[in-house]
Amino acid sequence: MLSEHGVSVHRTPAPRPHAAHAPVLTADFASPAQWVAGRSWAYPDGGPVNPGDDKLDHLVADPSYSRTGTFRARRRPEGTWSTGLLTTEGSDEDFMVCVGDVVEARVRLPREVGAWPAIWTWRDGGQEIDVFEYHPDNPDLLELSNHVRTAHHYHHDPAVHPGALVDLRVEFGARSVTWWVNGAAAFSDGRGVGGHWRAHLVVNLSVSAGRYHPPPRPDVSEMSFEVPMLRVHRER
Repeated sequence: MLSEHGVSVHRTPAPRPHAAHAPVLTADFASPAQWVAGRSWAYPDGGPVNPGDDKLDHLVADPSYSRTGTFRARRRPEGTWSTGLLTTEGSDEDFMVCVGDVVEARVRLPREVGAWPAIWTWRDGGQEIDVFEYHPDNPDLLELSNHVRTAHHYHHDPAVHPGALVDLRVEFGARSVTWWVNGAAAFSDGRGVGGHWRAHLVVNLSVSAGRYHPPPRPDVSEMSFEVPMLRVHRER
């Protein structure tokens, strides 16, 4: 079926969440063993810029942009933005999310138009599942996407708004990826990730360049979003 944005959407009833096992990853964003800052192979040549994806990002390794769990973006003189990104790819632990894993996160959404926060996965040029994406110009909407097997959902929720604290949970099932928002079932895609999927985690704050969402206003020079909690559970 088609969403209001003209994107193919698969919708099946979301099951109850499985009981959580002890986490195999509890994010310590200050840990260089868990996370690499300011570089991702999801960006051309690992970064620092990615204009082809409609981003004004200029990735920086400065710990004040990401290592505190507050992901920041600051305007640069030439018009790009210094942005915070952390990934498990290339870290000492090289952690990857696997089939059957459950990701839980708590995020505080940004307020500024042009901010583009996300938690997502990436490996070898793809394997992307978006735990969430958000754009404050669509204030009540979270974007939930499976790019591995092409399923998308635009989740409208009055509890979602700029500055809101939101709890997210995603089960990466072989036959269906399922999202919960603030404890309520939001989307089960009926597509899944297949039996052998695995991918690294990425957490970042991008900045929209204006093709799909408005860029920041000229009087805005800084923005941020927070990730107070991120963990991964594994059944086996």
